[in-house]
Amino acid sequence: MTTIAIDAMGGDHAPRAEVEGAILAAREFGVRILLVGIEAAIRQELSRHRDRDRGLPIEVVGAAEVITMSDSPSQAFRRKKESSMHVAARLVRDGKAEAMVSAGNTGAAMTVARFVLGTLPSVDRPALAAAFPNMKDKVSVILDVGANVDSKPEQIRQFAVMGEIYFRAIWGVKRPRVALLSIGEEEMKGNELTREASNLLKQSSLNFVGNVEGRDVFRGNVDVIVCDGFIGNVALKISEGLVEHVQGMLKKAIKSSLSSQIGYALSKRAFDDFRKRTDSSETGGAPLLGVRGITIIAHGRSNPNAIKNAIRVAGELCRARVNEKIDQELSAAAVAAQG
Repeated sequence: MTTIAIDAMGGDHAPRAEVEGAILAAREFGVRILLVGIEAAIRQELSRHRDRDRGLPIEVVGAAEVITMSDSPSQAFRRKKESSMHVAARLVRDGKAEAMVSAGNTGAAMTVARFVLGTLPSVDRPALAAAFPNMKDKVSVILDVGANVDSKPEQIRQFAVMGEIYFRAIWGVKRPRVALLSIGEEEMKGNELTREASNLLKQSSLNFVGNVEGRDVFRGNVDVIVCDGFIGNVALKISEGLVEHVQGMLKKAIKSSLSSQIGYALSKRAFDDFRKRTDSSETGGAPLLGVRGITIIAHGRSNPNAIKNAIRVAGELCRARVNEKIDQELSAAAVAAQG
């Protein structure tokens, strides 16, 4: 049984969302859950679900401190060594859990994971991967979306390898299409980083299909899109804001312009379908690829469904032995480059 440590104090709705999501996941996916945090708060929340969590493999692991959303990531890492985030990471490092999930401070979660767990031997920098729903009713993955502000061409190539393995593991595509995010499809466009990264990707064994522009993110013509963390984070935040804006406009249009009950019902059904397809809680958070031990960073506003799905993704990555495959493929590529 896969064991997953949950930072139960991290999210905006902690520990309620974490506890309820853990119960849902333990029942549905058959994983063992370690809820890490302030014991009294977690047990009080568990007491609200006595009839639902009976017999489930859920345990509480105490932690004395909490990293808040306003904490500086570097200071939180140094000064709050007994935080729920640190304790969850140490459980993974010490082999008591295979993965950790946190909906807490993203910068702190990345810092804790990177320095408590360490990176895989073949990885220069870990990368944060985000799944985007596309126009073909499928998903495209972008990385890096914020783990690294500045990246080198070789690191972009590593991001592509890690993203391709992640996509294979979760969505079952044998040969994902990999693209580089740039300001034009032509090879000569872009900056020095994208041009050098493009050359490395062309020489790799990946199914590299060339450059794509920002508008291609949602078209579904590629599966994995790589870029440096600065650009990726901007793309992620714009996309989140756009979804919220479109949802708001559709809601207003439905309420203000429809007079018939039938028309309202049909439009509302279409709106509900759109909202479900763009619901970030279904993707379950972003994996931090390249660290030892699986790490899933969920959105701070995660509800129980988002936590449940973050646990699902963590379990799937563990069973697919994603870290082992990343290390093997990057090590083999490094040997081939030297030879």
